[in-house]
Amino acid sequence: MNRYIITLFSLFAFIPYSTTVQAQSKALTEAAPGAGGFSVARLARLDSSMNDWVRQKWVNGSVVLIARHGKIVFYKAHGYNDPTTKVPLDRNGIFRVASQTKALTTVAVMMLWEEGKFSLDDPVSKFIPSFANEKVLATFNPKDTTYTTVPAKRPVSIRDLLTHTSGLGYPAIGTPAENAIYAKNYVTGGVGVKGQKLSDAMNRLGSLPLFFQPGEQWKYGLNMDVLGYLVQLWSGMTLDVFFEKRICQPLGMKDTNFNVPPEKGSRLVNFFLGDSTGTIKKQESVFGGSLDMNYPLQKTDYFSGGGGLSSTIYDYAIFLQMLLNGGEYNGVRLLARNTVRMMTMNQIGNMSPTMGDHASENKFGFGFFIISENGSRFTPSQAGTYSWGGVFSTSYWVDPKENMLVLIYRQMWGPYITNIDKVVKPLVYQAIND
Repeated sequence: MNRYIITLFSLFAFIPYSTTVQAQSKALTEAAPGAGGFSVARLARLDSSMNDWVRQKWVNGSVVLIARHGKIVFYKAHGYNDPTTKVPLDRNGIFRVASQTKALTTVAVMMLWEEGKFSLDDPVSKFIPSFANEKVLATFNPKDTTYTTVPAKRPVSIRDLLTHTSGLGYPAIGTPAENAIYAKNYVTGGVGVKGQKLSDAMNRLGSLPLFFQPGEQWKYGLNMDVLGYLVQLWSGMTLDVFFEKRICQPLGMKDTNFNVPPEKGSRLVNFFLGDSTGTIKKQESVFGGSLDMNYPLQKTDYFSGGGGLSSTIYDYAIFLQMLLNGGEYNGVRLLARNTVRMMTMNQIGNMSPTMGDHASENKFGFGFFIISENGSRFTPSQAGTYSWGGVFSTSYWVDPKENMLVLIYRQMWGPYITNIDKVVKPLVYQAIND
C-alpha cells in the first residue's frame, strides 16, 4: 500500500513539471488578453494611449508587444511610417535595434563559455594581445589631445567586458577625452562603419588608454564590440554567421540581420526627428550627416557586437522568451538555466550603473540593467526585471516574477519620447488582472 501511494505521488508530482516544460517548448502565439492574465478593458488604455501619442504628435508611430505566460496578449502598431502620405506603421516592420544587439552578443559569449572556450576571469590579452600591459588615462590636454597614463592595476577580464567595468569608453557619446582619443585613432561606435576591419579596430582599441582602473567603476563602453570580436576568435565564425547559425535560425528569428536582405528593404522603418512644436520630419541621415539611416541595406562586413543589428519586434520577443524560459524556446536550448540566472543578477556588487532610470538604486548583470529590490520602489516592475534598449528609441524589459516580456519600438528622436517611456510601464502593469 505504501509503495502504491509513493508511486502515485511521484506520478502526480511529475505532471506539473512536465506540463511546464511542454508549455515552454511551444512557440509564442497570440491569445486573448485573459489567457495572459490581463483585463481587456484595462489593456484598452494602452491602445488608446498609443493613438493619443500619434494624435498629439509626440511620435510618428510605435509598436508594442506584450507576452505573459508564453502568450502574446498585445501586439499592435499605431501611427505612420510616413505621416505625410499616411502610410501606416507595420507591426512587422524592421527596426534598427542598435544596442539591443548587445543582448545577442552576451548570449553568444555565454554559449561559448558553456562550451569551455574561455574562463570569465581570463584576461582579454590572452586572446587579443594588444590588450596586454594596459594603461589608464591620468591627464588629458584638450588643446592637442596628448595625454599621460599610469599602469593598470590588473588586466581587463572577460567578466569586466560583460559588466561594463573594463575602463573602455564609447566614441562620440563619452567624455571629451574619450571622444578625442577614439576619433584620432579611428575607433567608432560600430554602426554604419565603412572601410575598416573589425580585427584592426579592436587591436587598435587594445593599445589605447583605459579611462579608469579595471573593475573599479561602471561605465558604458565598447565592451560588447570587443566581445563580438572574441566570439569570432573563439568560434571561427564572423559574428553575423554565429548569430544566424547558432541563435536566429534555431529560434526561428527570420528577420534579424546585420545586413537586411534587399528583398526585405521595403520593410525597413523610416527614421524621424520631432520637435516641441509637433513637427515630425523623416531623416535620411543623423549625427550631422555622418550616419546614413539606410545603413542596414548597405552591405557591411564590420559586425558590431554593440550595435549593428536590425530586427522586428516579434523576432526580438522570441529571443527574450528564450531567456525568460531559462535558455530554451520551442524545444531548442541555447543556454542552461543557471547561465541565464548569472546573466540576469547583480554582477557589479556595490557599484551602480550610470545609465537607466534611478540608476543609482539598481544594478547590472551580464549585458542587462537589473532592477534591485530597493530600486523596485520606483517602478511597477518587480525586483529582478532586466532590460535595455537602443539609441533609435527601441526598448524592452523582462519581468521574471510576472513571467512577462514587453517591447516598445519607435524609430524617432524627439522631446516627447521620454514622456512616452514614463507612462508605458504603468499602462502595462495596471492591466494585469490575476
